[in-house]
Amino acid sequence: MPFINEILKYSNLSIVGLEKNTGKTECLNYILRNIHCKGKKIAVTSVGIDGETIDQVTRTQKPEITLFSNMFFVTSEKHYREKHVTSKIIDILDISTPIGRLVVAETLDQGKVQLSGPSDTTNLKSVIKYLKNLDTDLCMVDGALSRLSLAAPTVTDAMILSTGAALSANIPQLVRYTMYVVDRINLQQVNNQLHNTLSSISSGLWAVPDMNKSDIVLPLNIDSVLALSKSKEDIFRYGSNIYIPGMISDKVLLMLKSQKNIADITLIIKDFTKIFAQPETYYAFMAKGGKIMVVDKPNLIAITVNPWSPSGYLLNSNELISQLQAKTDIPVYNIKA
Repeated sequence: MPFINEILKYSNLSIVGLEKNTGKTECLNYILRNIHCKGKKIAVTSVGIDGETIDQVTRTQKPEITLFSNMFFVTSEKHYREKHVTSKIIDILDISTPIGRLVVAETLDQGKVQLSGPSDTTNLKSVIKYLKNLDTDLCMVDGALSRLSLAAPTVTDAMILSTGAALSANIPQLVRYTMYVVDRINLQQVNNQLHNTLSSISSGLWAVPDMNKSDIVLPLNIDSVLALSKSKEDIFRYGSNIYIPGMISDKVLLMLKSQKNIADITLIIKDFTKIFAQPETYYAFMAKGGKIMVVDKPNLIAITVNPWSPSGYLLNSNELISQLQAKTDIPVYNIKA
């Protein structure tokens, strides 16, 4: 069974879809079914609404989330009332969503649920910690591209990426976009000491004079990247290693790419979800000699593909997998196949 044994090495996992209808729920159901068969204790939640029977945008049929007996799940009060599974309430958390407080429950048999969990990183961390205290073997978080930051490495130990024809009907284009995400996920992580130093910094711009003396970082007294154009002559006064914990746009990368010392520049960012630049800008920066490192790096353990699009077309699954696999060492699977 693809990647099930790999998943069991971790205590929590996020499944992130690059677009609606890329097979994320099919992947979730596959994992739930196969790990349940191994007798493991599972908990599941979402960072949005997942498990609805009809896609609210395309009006096409969607797979529902199937839970088995003795699984924990976290969902809103509204969707708890609408569940199609017998369960008992464990707790009602002091965390509210637009559709009610979060309910922690345990299934007593097999059935269908909709999941609507916490909508911010802080509460998601709290929910995962709560579920871990219930002696679960694996806590799973259902995510999406629009909520990618909630599947960031600071939240879950491992990650599965779901892509597919709903993103593009053109295989080369689909592969290029997917690999842009994969390449950012695989950015090199800073050393442990620098990780510890930078983890607590959430704003401003900072210089790292010496990557080997990781306990020394200096403020550049620049509040945000929006002020870069007015202060770019001061950025490198302590060296060419810069830490920016906030959003990285095309403008930031283009400004850094234009520097004469581009080959010496290392841009350090919080994690891959902070990059909002276009692929062309990102790759041009790297091709010019610029380097990007991350404080937090997710462990991407698999890529899943859905060759079917709700628009009605079907891609060649083997060709899609082959083209993706040719560009990455991460295993690629069609779960339905």
